[in-house]
Formats: sequence, C-alpha cells, structure tokens
Amino acid sequence: MRALTWHGEQDVRIDEVPRPEIANPTDAIIEITATAICGSDLHLYNGIMPGMREGDVLGHEPMGTVVEVGDEVETLEVGDRVVVPFTISCGSCWFCGEDMYSLCDNTNPNAELIRKEMGHSPAGLFGFSHMLGGYAGGQAEYLRVPHADVSPITVDSDLPDEQVLFLSDIFPTGYMAAENAEIEDGDTVAVWGCGPVGQFAIQSAWMFGANQVVAIDRVSERLDMASSHGDAEAINFEHEDVYDRLMAMTGGRGPDRCIDAVGTEAHGTGVGSVSDRLKQGVGLEDDRPYVLREAIKACRKGGTLSIPGVYTGDVDGIPFGSLMNKALTVKTGQTHVQRYLDPLMEKIEAGEIDPSFVVTHQASLEDGPALYETFNDKDDDCIKVMLTP
Repeated sequence: MRALTWHGEQDVRIDEVPRPEIANPTDAIIEITATAICGSDLHLYNGIMPGMREGDVLGHEPMGTVVEVGDEVETLEVGDRVVVPFTISCGSCWFCGEDMYSLCDNTNPNAELIRKEMGHSPAGLFGFSHMLGGYAGGQAEYLRVPHADVSPITVDSDLPDEQVLFLSDIFPTGYMAAENAEIEDGDTVAVWGCGPVGQFAIQSAWMFGANQVVAIDRVSERLDMASSHGDAEAINFEHEDVYDRLMAMTGGRGPDRCIDAVGTEAHGTGVGSVSDRLKQGVGLEDDRPYVLREAIKACRKGGTLSIPGVYTGDVDGIPFGSLMNKALTVKTGQTHVQRYLDPLMEKIEAGEIDPSFVVTHQASLEDGPALYETFNDKDDDCIKVMLTP
C-alpha cells in the first residue's frame, strides 16, 4: 500500500509499504478514506521527538471503512464507517476504567524505554515515536487498529468525512483543554497558539461559558480565523507585548484561565526566546517553554493553566515560584479521546459545531510530502491539511 513515511528531519516520503494484517483477535483493519496532518506531526518532521526510525508510517488522525475484523471483535462489522482516536487503549486496565484512556497501562510495548525518562509510560499512539509503541500510522491506505472494540467510533449518519474526521484528535484535544482549564461562566480565557487545536480550544471555551476569549499568535491567517470564526480578540505577539495587553484587557487582574496550545516548538520575542533556541541547539534543554513562562506570568492569581501542547522532555527557566505563590492550578496530558467521542459527535450531529472550518488544504496522499513542508513553513495560508488516499 501507499503511505507517508519518515526518513529523517524534514524528510517525509510517499512509499510502498506492506499492507497491515490482523495480528491479534481484537484487531480490525480500516481502509482509510480521510486522514490529516497534525501539528504534533511537525515535532516528528522537525526531528524534535526521539525514538523515530527510518520508514515509520506517520499519521494519527484517520477515519475509514472496516474491511476486516479479528475473531474477538464484537462491536464492529465489515463495512462500518469509523473514526479512529490517536490514543490506543485496552479498555480493561485501571486507567481505562477511570476514563483516563491516554494513560493506558497495556498498549505501549516499549513501555520500559519511556519509563526510564518519565517514570511511567502513557498509552501507545498511532504514527508516533517508538517510545510510544512504534505503531504504524494512518497517513496510508490501510490501518491496523488494535483493541478495536475500545477505540473507534462508528459514524451512523451521512455527515461528510471532513465534519467528523477531527474526532480522532484535535476536536477532543481542544475540548479537553477547555475542560481542564476549569472555565466558569463569565471567565476571560487566553489561548496561546491558534493552530487547529487552539481553534478548537477557542470554540470549546465558549461552550463552557467563557465571557471573553483572547487568541495569541503571530500568523495573521490563524488570528483571522480565531477572530472571524471563533469570535476571539486577537493579539499578535510580534506587534505588541502580550502581558501588557492582557493586563489592560482585564483591569490588571489577568486572564482567569490560560491555555498553552503550542507546546515544544514555541516562538517568542526577546532574550528569553533567543536563549531557548540556543539551549535547545546545544542540548541543554529539549523544549522551548516560552509560552509556559508567559502564561504563568499573565494568569490571574488562583487561576488555571491548561496545557494541551505537546512537550517531549526537559524545559528550563520555568518560574515555579510564580506558579506556587500565585496558587495556580496546572492541568495537562494527552487527550483521553474515547471519553469525548459520543458527546462531541452529538454536538456535530446537532449542528452546534462544524469542525471542517479548520480545513484549508485538501489533497491526495501523494501530495503529502509537499504539504508537510507547506504546513511546517506556514505558507499558502495553511492551517489544516486533510488527505484522501
């Protein structure tokens, strides 16, 4: 089959690879009808995430049609149309029983690799590092789905792929970010990063009762989308000081809730941003925590910091004294996607949200390598890429 594969830093290719087969009786095989390039894929593309191997099949935002099921699969049948979450969860461990699906104990076969770094292993992920299982991803014609009774959601309506595809990751991720922020009626919510996850965090903040949502980025088309579609007030951090503007907007108190939808490859201005890049370049830190520092400084006392942005390792210069003395609550984590599939599908079916608004580029799988470059460079007003094998 054809698939997008990783061959090193900024080297993604379309290759012929073996078509997946049933490996365990709880597996299903999906023929992909739509898949997407995620901002998290850019961490792989730019060589930030350790544990990649040449030829790895990329992609963790797939949907398609079931073409084969293992003998023990009970909830899916051949012909079912499904969306597949990026988190692989067994459904039977303690964490899955507590609806913390991204912390599954049983789906990372390389758990010992990441335990040495993090103390414990989260769940396996599709199309990601071998530290998180090394599972083949969904930017391909076919995908093997382990624990198929647990992960996919069946699409019973005739909604087009582009309206339901993002249940695989970015809609639940933005929604969980807003939920973790503990938004209350009347709150001011500041969202750093207006890529697709940030856009859904903005949409979700309104659902949780925010009175004011502020979008922070430097890319004009992202800020335009946040303003025009998300009704957010925009701050371009290259044109004005974020802290000063947020203080002015909130009477000096600061936003009640802050969401870091950027993660490891944050950009910023001034000495702090330059220092992060230098330290990262010589191996003194893994991630660039510019946004984390700014959000901690700006968040009001007693507020909440929610972090859906992906971090991969060590960060430096976090103002922990500020975080502690301001009594901030911090919530983060990979998304427990399965927890949100049914309620968010209901919102789509009810017309409360049409997630396809983020799609700016639709193309074939063969166009994937070029669109990785376009997406990474933020050229051609590219915000979200959807691919059809």
